[in-house]
Amino acid sequence: MENIKTYIDYVAKIMEAIGVLTIFIGSVVAIFKFILSMNKTNSITYIELRQKVGKSILLGLEILIAADIMATVVTEPTLKSVSILGLIVIIRTFLSLSLQVELEGKFPWQKEIKND
Repeated sequence: MENIKTYIDYVAKIMEAIGVLTIFIGSVVAIFKFILSMNKTNSITYIELRQKVGKSILLGLEILIAADIMATVVTEPTLKSVSILGLIVIIRTFLSLSLQVELEGKFPWQKEIKND
């Protein structure tokens, strides 16, 4: 059983690294495309840059939440560890929700208004 906990811990650490890399690489790619398109007539606007960076942050946060859940599985479940996980998930979920509202202009559960 101890071996499984060790492997799960490694997987959680790998997932954390993937989450951070997702944010980093997504942001770098978005900025690189923004800089390259500045000389073209149909350049990427600042708003599009913010949306691309925001989407990479959203995806990275989702991966980091999954990594936190995995990391908690291998620890002995105490009230303190579960409370810390809950707080981390609440903070990251709030950040994700805030970013999504800022990017899309609506809450995820709101239907899109169609103008016919």
